[in-house]
Amino acid sequence: MSGVLCSSLLGTDMDRNIWKSRRRRGRSRHQSPALGQCDSSERYATGASQSSQDSGHHDAESPSTSSSRTGESSVPELPGFYFDPEKNRYFRLLPGHNNCNPLTKEGIQQKEMESRRLQLLQQEDMQKKKITRVGFNASSILRKNQLGFLNFSSYCRLSHELRVSCMERKKVEIQSSDPSALASDRFNFIMADTTSDRLFTVNDVKIGGSKYGIINLQGLKAPTFEVQMHENLYFTNRKVNSVCWASLNHLDSHILLCLMGLAETPGCATLLPASLFVSNHQAGTDQPGMLCSFRIPGAWSCAWSLNVQANNCFSTGLSRRVLLTNVVTGHRQSYRINSDVLAQQFAVKTPLLFNGCRSGEIFAIDLRSPSQAKGWKATQIFHDSAVTSVQVFKEEQHLMASDMSGKIKLWDLRATKCVRQYEGHVNEYAYLPLHMHEEEGILVAVGQDCYTRIWSLHDARLLRTIPSPCPTSKANIPSVAFSPRLGGSRGAPGLLMAVQQDLYCFAYSSSCPDSQEEGRWELPSVSNEDIL
Repeated sequence: MSGVLCSSLLGTDMDRNIWKSRRRRGRSRHQSPALGQCDSSERYATGASQSSQDSGHHDAESPSTSSSRTGESSVPELPGFYFDPEKNRYFRLLPGHNNCNPLTKEGIQQKEMESRRLQLLQQEDMQKKKITRVGFNASSILRKNQLGFLNFSSYCRLSHELRVSCMERKKVEIQSSDPSALASDRFNFIMADTTSDRLFTVNDVKIGGSKYGIINLQGLKAPTFEVQMHENLYFTNRKVNSVCWASLNHLDSHILLCLMGLAETPGCATLLPASLFVSNHQAGTDQPGMLCSFRIPGAWSCAWSLNVQANNCFSTGLSRRVLLTNVVTGHRQSYRINSDVLAQQFAVKTPLLFNGCRSGEIFAIDLRSPSQAKGWKATQIFHDSAVTSVQVFKEEQHLMASDMSGKIKLWDLRATKCVRQYEGHVNEYAYLPLHMHEEEGILVAVGQDCYTRIWSLHDARLLRTIPSPCPTSKANIPSVAFSPRLGGSRGAPGLLMAVQQDLYCFAYSSSCPDSQEEGRWELPSVSNEDIL
């Protein structure tokens, strides 16, 4: 009997101890909710490490396009909360419009972007030798060409790609008669002329409005990198929608600007002579008083024609209409469409005008057909989003286009199909141009994330991603201009980048890393056969 009583008492004590231990474990879990997440965190970290190993090769090629959340990759995401890796805890997210809340989703994203930009800038400065393709450096390319393993066109293309990867950032010193204006006026847009001697600039004035200038690039040479800014008194408080060089009296004699309407003042297209700029007058070339203004409301885009069948003509893309205007005679021809025209370019060999629309449609207008005829649409292809830029190849059988979803596509105009797509571009709603250069075989575009990306036209390989020198924001998207001859006919190829009040130059270096024969790097242009 006593044995039975002892065993029952012992069982009661064991049950009580088990109950107390369970209660203490439940209380500790309630007090420290992070302990309940340990197992799931470990499983999440294991899966993340495995996926990072699988995608390591892709991240190495395009580091800026991948999201580098190193601190957040080891913890699960909770809706409405943000995990701070520095403080090792969760914080609640409040609506972004709450001015008293220092922690918003937009602020967190901005902090992550700035951290990634500074990291890439440091890598750019430290890593002098950049390899765009595995097994191809300066010496190996030269050796393979000497042994006959590379044809001449491929040798030129790979050499240009290597030079692009070796470009170094240099700040350009701008000389001006009004240094105070340079310190306050922000660059909005830059555009190089055909010979790359001049750079037309649109600057946002601090008190409101825009100001125009022309930068002389003749002095853009190492090691000084100094240029001269030529201002004029032409000032407008209206938004500039589109700009292009116009060859009225001679090559690039004028600048064509499309200005938005303001209040009771209608929009217009203005031909601004380059000779109006101070110290930029070319004697005997520009006629005085050739500033022309055409009342064209709501122009989204413009293009100047170099085709002999549309001589002295320019086109403006309006809302549901394309307007072709002859500057000399004043004759106008209108084409009705179903969408807004955001991008335009004339073909040179054939009488065609290519247009990119907000609806995603890209079509060509046959300039020989009257606007009342039914067959004036010569070509018709489609994107899934609003088209922001169209670029026609010199042989006029292919077209490059980009849209507001970040897609960049190469189209075969004969088969009307996409033959190549360039990945990595970032755009959600902005009007961002493309810069295509067939001579060097490269494609340049600035994304809405403020990164400048350079692709190979040949195989759509991302060659380089350049972070912005300034903090990233919607107001600080850089404007770039790539030129095969910076500063004139004897200049070296390079990239100009304008952001905020500063101008930067990424020029081809005189000798690339690992180059053994510096004189052998005088490169001709890349042929179209090697690109396409």
